[in-house]
Amino acid sequence: MTKQTFLQGTIILIMAGMITRLLGFINRLVVARVMGEEGVGLYMMALPTLFLVITLTQLGLPVAISKRVSEAEAKHDKAKIKRILVISLLITGISSIIFTIGMIVLAPFIATTLLTDERTLYPLIAISPIVPIIAISSVLKGYFQGLQNMKPQSYALVIEQLVRITCVAFFIKLLLPYGVEFAAAGAMFSVILGELASMLYLAGVFKRQKIVQVRHRFFHYIKSSKNTLTELFSISLPSTGSRLIGNISHFLEPILVAQSLAIAGISSSLATKQYGELTGYVLPLLFLPTFITNSLSIALVPSVSEADAHENNQLIHYRIHQSIRISFASGGIATVVLTLFASPILTYMYGTANASHFLVLMAPFFILLYIQSPLQAALQALDLARPAMWNSLIGAAIKLTVLFLLASNPDFGINGVAIAMSVGVILVTLLHLASLYKEIGFMIAGRDLLKMGLLVFLTWLAGRFLQDLFTGVESNLFIFLLVLVMLLLIYIVLLFILRFLTKEELRQIPILQKWIS
Repeated sequence: MTKQTFLQGTIILIMAGMITRLLGFINRLVVARVMGEEGVGLYMMALPTLFLVITLTQLGLPVAISKRVSEAEAKHDKAKIKRILVISLLITGISSIIFTIGMIVLAPFIATTLLTDERTLYPLIAISPIVPIIAISSVLKGYFQGLQNMKPQSYALVIEQLVRITCVAFFIKLLLPYGVEFAAAGAMFSVILGELASMLYLAGVFKRQKIVQVRHRFFHYIKSSKNTLTELFSISLPSTGSRLIGNISHFLEPILVAQSLAIAGISSSLATKQYGELTGYVLPLLFLPTFITNSLSIALVPSVSEADAHENNQLIHYRIHQSIRISFASGGIATVVLTLFASPILTYMYGTANASHFLVLMAPFFILLYIQSPLQAALQALDLARPAMWNSLIGAAIKLTVLFLLASNPDFGINGVAIAMSVGVILVTLLHLASLYKEIGFMIAGRDLLKMGLLVFLTWLAGRFLQDLFTGVESNLFIFLLVLVMLLLIYIVLLFILRFLTKEELRQIPILQKWIS
C-alpha cells in the first residue's frame, strides 16, 4: 500500500479537486444547453432530496472510518481494520437498502406535495439506485484515507466525472423526445453510471492489493465488533448531526429571508432577485477556495489520528498549525481579489455588477471560512466530533436569529442576510478554535496572526497599486487578467518571504524535488 505524507496526500486531492471542478463545470454546461432551463430546474429540485438521503445513509462513517483505520494501522492491528470494514459495510448496506426503498415509496409524495411538481417523480426514482453505490464507495474512501493513500479516491473522482460527462448528453438526447421530465431522469441516470464506475474502480484497487480479506470469517467479526461499533458511532453520529444541522439551516434560510424581507416591506419579486444574487452569484465565488481546504481536511484526519494514537502531541499541534497556515494562504489571495475586483469579476462572469457590494462586505469575514474546515477535521480526528457538532448548532441558531432580526429591519434588508452569514462563519470558526484550546491547549500564536495580517495587507496594497497603475480593468478583460497574474506572482513571493510555504514542504512535491536543494 502506497502511503503519502500529509502534504503529498493534500496535493493529490487538490489536483483531483481542480480537475473534477473543471469537469463538473463542463457537465453543467452540457446539461443546461441540451436540457434547457425547465429540465435543469427539475434536475436541481430532485438533488436536495438525494443529498439528504445520502447524508442519512452514510451516517458520517467516512470520517469515522478514516480515523479508526489510521489508529489501527499505527498500532499494526490488522484484525481491527477488518472489523471496521465489516461493520461499516454492514451498517451502510442495511441503511442504504432502507433509505432506497423509502425514497422510492415516498417519491410520489415528495414530487407532488413537497416539490409541487409531479414531473420530479421520474428523476427521483431514476436516482434512487445510486444510494447503495455511494454507501459502498464511502466505506472504501474512508478506508483508503485511513491508510493515508489518497490516490484511489482522487482517481475515482476523476473517473466518476468523465463517465458522467460521456453519458449525460447521450441519455438526455435519447429521452428528451419523451418529455423534459424523462430527460432529467436521463441526466440522473448518468450520475448513477459515474458513481458506479467510481465504486468499481475503488473495489478493484481494494481487491487487487488484498490488504485484508473481508469475506474470511465475516460473521465472526460481526459478533466481536461491539466496541468497534461504539468507536465508529462516537464520531459518525455527531458528524452526521453537523451535516444535518447544515442541511436544515440551508432549508430554513430562504424561508426566513422571504418572511423577514416581507416584514421589511420588500416585495417578493425583489426579495427573490436579491437573494438569488447573494446565493447564486456571490456565495459560489466565496466558496471557490474551499476545494483546497476540504482536501487539507480529508488528509488531516488520518494524519492527526495517527499522531494521536502515538500520543505525539507536538506533531498534532504542528499538523493543525500547518493546515491553518496553508488554508489561510489559499484563501488570502481570494479574499483580496474578491474585495478589490468585485465589480469586474461579477461583470465578466455574470454580465452584471449589482451584487458587488455583497462581495466587498462578506469577503473579509469569509477568510475565516477557509480555516474552519481543517479545524473541524482536527476536532473529529481527536474524538471531539460532539463539540464540533454543538459548535455548528450554536452557529446556525445565531446566524438564523441575526438574519431574522436584521433582514426584517428596513435599514438593513438583504444586507442583513449577508451580515448574518458572515456572523455564522466567524462564530463557528472561533468556537472550533476555543474547543481545541480547551481540549489540547492549541492556539494560533500571536506571531502567526501578525504574519496573516501582513500577508493580506501587503497583498491588498499591491492590488491597489496595480489597480491604479493599469486603467481599464473594468472594461478590458486582457488588462484585468494581466493584473490578476501580476498580483498572484507578488502573492507567491510574499508567501515565501513570510514563510507560509517552506522548502521542506516544497520538497514533498515530486515535480519540485530536483529543483530544491
